[in-house]
Amino acid sequence: MLQGKNCLVIGSGISGVGSVGLLEYIGAKVMLYDSSTELTEEALKAKLPEESRARCIAGEFPEELLKKVDTVVLSPGVPVDIPLVNALRENGAAIIGEIELGYQKEKGKVVAITGTNGKTTTTTLVGEIMKAHVGAGKAFVVGNIGNPYTSECLKTAPGTVTVGEISSFQLETVRDFHPTVSAILNITPDHLNRHHTMEAYVAAKENITLNQTKEDLCVLNYENTYTRAFGERCPARVTFFSSARELENGYYLKEDRIIKSVDGRTEALLDIHRDMNLVGLCNVENVMAAIAIGEGMGVPMETILAVIRGFHAVEHRIEFVATKGGVDYYNDSKGTNPDAAIQGIRAMTKPTVLIGGGYDKQSEYDEWIESFGGKVKWLVLIGQTREKIAECARAHGFDRIRFADTFEECLKLCTELAQSGDAVLLSPACASWGMFPNYEVRGQIFKEYVRKLTDRQ
Repeated sequence: MLQGKNCLVIGSGISGVGSVGLLEYIGAKVMLYDSSTELTEEALKAKLPEESRARCIAGEFPEELLKKVDTVVLSPGVPVDIPLVNALRENGAAIIGEIELGYQKEKGKVVAITGTNGKTTTTTLVGEIMKAHVGAGKAFVVGNIGNPYTSECLKTAPGTVTVGEISSFQLETVRDFHPTVSAILNITPDHLNRHHTMEAYVAAKENITLNQTKEDLCVLNYENTYTRAFGERCPARVTFFSSARELENGYYLKEDRIIKSVDGRTEALLDIHRDMNLVGLCNVENVMAAIAIGEGMGVPMETILAVIRGFHAVEHRIEFVATKGGVDYYNDSKGTNPDAAIQGIRAMTKPTVLIGGGYDKQSEYDEWIESFGGKVKWLVLIGQTREKIAECARAHGFDRIRFADTFEECLKLCTELAQSGDAVLLSPACASWGMFPNYEVRGQIFKEYVRKLTDRQ
């Protein structure tokens, strides 16, 4: 369909580079564009394989090329409503994303997982479940998790399974994307600087079911207002999970056990303390979702539970780093919004020195502050949002606040404030941009600092 067409890839990150490679394989005429004024055409070319013949454009996009583009492939970080994209759309170009492009070459079955929080843990766990079921070489984990779909789709075949972590940014540009099983883990306010309204954000998430039918399955969280309501109009069959109540049909938490219920007939599947290495109620929900997805894909329950018993926390998500000087250090750098950071607080069982702050995504922090519940003994703030968060904290009666100008200063301050028997938690409730290129770098620096501490500190 794209062979011989003029295709423009916007964004030169891993998704963009992956898109260029697939488009060239298909036989399209490719241009790679990045608006960054710090990049040159030579720098863009250096990101591509030597054999690539793609034309590279940096800085301002030439107006004379607007009418020559047939299809635009947007990288996830590129908004769909910026002037350039609007102009290309008005000139007749089709607008798709990297996920949609990869799906065009998909030959196996697809599982797609979205949600404001829990995507990475659930996607990774489901990926391990599918590898145990169909074989490691027949299951691929792609998407927002850091592995472009376009880099894996040509490996797919009948009998393979692709498990995708799909963000709201990526779901804005799907067209034919059709998972056999989808999941919306939860929806809470996030990325409103990109989507502008909560309604638009919710609509983007719901796009994961755009092409599903009653032959397909969608797994939803019964305890989330948005996903529960969506269950009534979802085009796919729906399976719910709940961490707060018993369900006639679905999966739920009762005391310390995950229960499966079919028409009221129940079966205890696992003990969350004895059979899980993950901590926190959020991870119980992630595990229930993974069980529902696995069963929806025909995986035997014994296989699902065996994988869960051996599964450990995803890096940067409520990840235990070390105990130094009697203080436990946890890396929750992936807590990039208030709701995710609430889950980090809930997982703590000791007095906690909390690191917060970062890039402002126009979030509100009231519920996060309210979740402290006596656990947080100090709040150390950094980044663009530190004054905004401090003002919110004081309004809620919390004033044990310290500021740091650099991340190194912040970490040193936390070490001084924490006493034996405490915990230090990096769970910023904000994105890392501005101080770090991504949350992974932020978390890695935190872990390196902790590991260099002596046990006497």
